[in-house]
Amino acid sequence: MNIPQHVAIILDGNGRWAKSKGMPRNYGHMQGAKNVEVVCQAAYDMGIKYLTVYAFSTENWNRPADEVTALMKLLKNYLSTCQKTAKKNNMRVRVIGDKTGLDESFQKKIADLEEATKDYDGLNFIVCLNYGSRDEIVRAVRKVAKRVQNGEIVPENITEDYFDSCLDTVGLPAPDLMIRTSGEQRLSNFLLWQLAYSEFYFTDVPWPDFNGEELKKAVEAYNNRDRRYGKVSEKET
Repeated sequence: MNIPQHVAIILDGNGRWAKSKGMPRNYGHMQGAKNVEVVCQAAYDMGIKYLTVYAFSTENWNRPADEVTALMKLLKNYLSTCQKTAKKNNMRVRVIGDKTGLDESFQKKIADLEEATKDYDGLNFIVCLNYGSRDEIVRAVRKVAKRVQNGEIVPENITEDYFDSCLDTVGLPAPDLMIRTSGEQRLSNFLLWQLAYSEFYFTDVPWPDFNGEELKKAVEAYNNRDRRYGKVSEKET
């Protein structure tokens, strides 16, 4: 089976999963956070090299204040425990998104985690926090415009590769496969530039129930796709 190098996942359905069990939404978020480690291990065991998860979007700030507060607390705690998990599993962690929108203690936890795991060479785990693709692209455009203004580059030399180097995902390969759990079939402002030639897989399974077997199903579906156009993958050669 051809294993995708990079898999990106929209972690959806935590709240609905909790509601179906008569529990509050925050319980679903807690179980969803625990499930991340399960799927990271499954991805590594399958030979996936990069795993990106959509943990908190720029639009998530519009949720009820108590839910946002609980999510922020959960994410901070997760980053603390993630350092131990990363060490145990030789996992390099990188956080992308507009970190300036997070408080200083949060930014420090991110910096400490990235520094502590930078030399690990197992699974590359990318967490999208305060991330929105349109916001990312706007920030990249501003970066390019400033460089043009400073005379560092002329407009004629701005290529796709150059623009790609200005995005949060610089240095990462584009995802081969994007998975969204819990039945919704939209991108929700996730990696719009990077997913240009990715395969999409939508499942009704909510994120807390998405395990290694479900990941295998997604990869099997990926293998059954006939990729005739765009970037050539190994299975096309």
